[in-house]
Amino acid sequence: MELSIKSKEFLDGFDHIDSNVLDGYGKNKLDLFVLKINANEFDYNSLSDRLTDPVIEYSLSRKVRERYSDRPGTLSKKAREKFLDYLKNKGELGELLLYCFLETHLNAPKILSKLELKTSTGHYVNGADGVHFLKLDDGNYQLIFGESKTIKSLTTALTDAFKSIYEFKNCVNAKGDEKSGLPFEKSLVSDNLEKEEFSEDEINFIRSVIVPKRDNDFEVDDAFGVFVGYEVAISAEDKRLPNQEFRLKVQEQVKSEVKKSFEHIKSKIEEHELTGHHFYVYVLPFTNLEDSRKKIQKEITK
Repeated sequence: MELSIKSKEFLDGFDHIDSNVLDGYGKNKLDLFVLKINANEFDYNSLSDRLTDPVIEYSLSRKVRERYSDRPGTLSKKAREKFLDYLKNKGELGELLLYCFLETHLNAPKILSKLELKTSTGHYVNGADGVHFLKLDDGNYQLIFGESKTIKSLTTALTDAFKSIYEFKNCVNAKGDEKSGLPFEKSLVSDNLEKEEFSEDEINFIRSVIVPKRDNDFEVDDAFGVFVGYEVAISAEDKRLPNQEFRLKVQEQVKSEVKKSFEHIKSKIEEHELTGHHFYVYVLPFTNLEDSRKKIQKEITK
């Protein structure tokens, strides 16, 4: 099955400044990206431009995209309307960014995104932001469930992300609905595959990944992709630095801040008894987080 984002152009808008393995087995990985900097400011305009096409792949199923493939204007309008309607209820740019990183950096194809899932809030609260799969070097597979948080405090964002994953895995929510969580979502994804432009062979393969069969010649494990956007504080004095000095200082600052979070991540994985899973964590700093998020969301939906 092919990636839904055909180009790696999305990654050109960032500097990939650090990549870390957080355990002794290579299971838990954290990648730190920083937006390209122009004149001592994060280039949010460039990010908005690079999200214009991915928002179509994220918001609309392959079947819908195929139906309107010869009507690009209509296709774009439908995607923007659907994403905008979703933002009114959720307002979470992080879900779109996680989707982009999983596809373009991890090379994990999207099966379905939350926008495509037919869900009822009465059935589950803590559903995954999207579902991807990854073929491993040993021929086995991972089913990757997405979780994103954009919160000013890096520590709070990480705490909330791993708490949500714990609740999702253990079918916990405030209403106590027995169908909520990981098993229900797998069933939900399997039931909605026909709405995608998958061939019959692809549907059978994906279902064998979601619900492994006894005659499979591969193993499947549940894993998690995590996106965390947080706010980095930059002083007025630093903004006066020469451009290259500013870039280096900001990059060193965020590397230091994120490095301090490693032990916190490991402690949350232990606390929530999630040590059997693989985690792919993506961290991205923002300046003026709330205003920047609103500006990007406005640009990609207008």
